[in-house]
Amino acid sequence: MPDNRQPDWEELRWSLKRRRSDARLTLDQLAEKSSVARRTLVQLEAGTTKGSVETWFRLAEAFDVEVGELLVPLYGATRHR
Repeated sequence: MPDNRQPDWEELRWSLKRRRSDARLTLDQLAEKSSVARRTLVQLEAGTTKGSVETWFRLAEAFDVEVGELLVPLYGATRHR
């Protein structure tokens, strides 16, 4: 049976904000570490943009995690393989 769940962009934005907070990084620090513009980070955390694939790969690298781990909140842990 196919999984018809929709991506949970709201959960992803909250997850990004929590991860940044847990890492004790300011938006400016994460922008520098990830080479993602501060404005883009603000928009991601506010939910006004979804970001590009390149953006999510850069953020994963900055947090030293696989991009799949960073994106798990889109569909929940059961979708992570």
